[in-house]
This record gives sequence, structure tokens and C-alpha cells, in this order.
Amino acid sequence: MLIDMHVHEMRNSSDSFMSLEEIVEKAKNIGLDGVCITDHESMGLREYADMYSKKTGFPIFVGAEYLTEEGDILVFGINKLPEKEKLPAQEFIDYVKSEGGVCIAAHPFRNNNRGLGENLKTLKGLSGIEVLNGSTSSEANDIAMRYCTQLGLAPFGASDAHSVMQIGKYATRFFEKISTVSELAEAIKNGRCMPEIRREYLMVENG
Repeated sequence: MLIDMHVHEMRNSSDSFMSLEEIVEKAKNIGLDGVCITDHESMGLREYADMYSKKTGFPIFVGAEYLTEEGDILVFGINKLPEKEKLPAQEFIDYVKSEGGVCIAAHPFRNNNRGLGENLKTLKGLSGIEVLNGSTSSEANDIAMRYCTQLGLAPFGASDAHSVMQIGKYATRFFEKISTVSELAEAIKNGRCMPEIRREYLMVENG
């Protein structure tokens, strides 16, 4: 399955310009097999997304993008986010693990003070790193890949889309069918996946 792991929807991410309906339509049209809604500090779309996923037959997995004191982390497989905002990264990771969820470092070397950066070396319990992020420079993505390899973590690709045109630029290929968020979390935990650049974007990048 080819899944865009990092997409923002306008109901709970004020910087997004697209609805879930638009996201799913675009994802289907470009050949994605599923999308992850990772709104800022919110999983508020979960109930509606579950209903819409059943209605359309298209897999939608709701997680969140949580800003810790050190930077952004994607989280999947938990029922609720911590009530306190901007926890230290290690405290947040420990909380997620205690709830049975998984954490992925989002755009760790993006130049906007929202990536974990060098903290990757000391944090314990991350399942993976975004090594292809559609809103991040190729140089920063390359550094993320280097750290991911050195630390032995699973690499992920995602668009970090806030508008329809960004959806699916990068995605993650899973080597099994995934139907639920818990199945997604398990696949992330076991690293049964690889980042992927959609062919259309690869052709553009290669000129």
C-alpha cells in the first residue's frame, strides 16, 4: 500500500486549505492507497474520518503532529493526546509508548525550529524518521536520511500537504494491506515499509 503519511485537513489545522473530501478525491486520482491525517495537536477528525472512510472505501488513518519542546513528532495508535501542550520530546515519546502508539520524527532538519535535529541522537523510543518531506528542502531531507541510517530507524516519506496540489509528492510504501490505525502502528513499529517518490515528481526533479 502506498500511503501519504502526513497530511493536514482544514477543520483542525488552521494552516490547511483543503477538506477531507478534497484530500480523498486527489489521493484516489493519483493512485494512493490511503492517507494519514496528522493535524496539529489534534485528532478531532477521527470520528468523521472513520465514517467517511467507510463511505468511500478509501483508507484514512488519523494520527497527529505534536509539537514538543524540541520539535514536531508524528504519532499514531493512541486514543488521546496529552492534555499538556509542548511536552519535552522524551516525555511525549514515553507517553505514546505507554499508550501503545508509535512516534515518527517529522522533518527533523527543516530550517524552522520545528524539527528534532541533533536531539535524534539522544531520544529513545522513536520508530522512524521522515526522510522525505514534501515541504522540506532536499538538503534537509538528505541529512534526515543519513541520521535515519546511522540510528537504525525506519525511513518514511510524506507530503506534509496543506493544499491539494501537494498531496502524494512523497509517500510510504507498506508491504502489506493495512486497514486500521492499529495495523498501521504495528507496521510502523516493525519497519515494514520504505519511502517513495511518486513517478510524476521524480520525472520533474530529474528534469
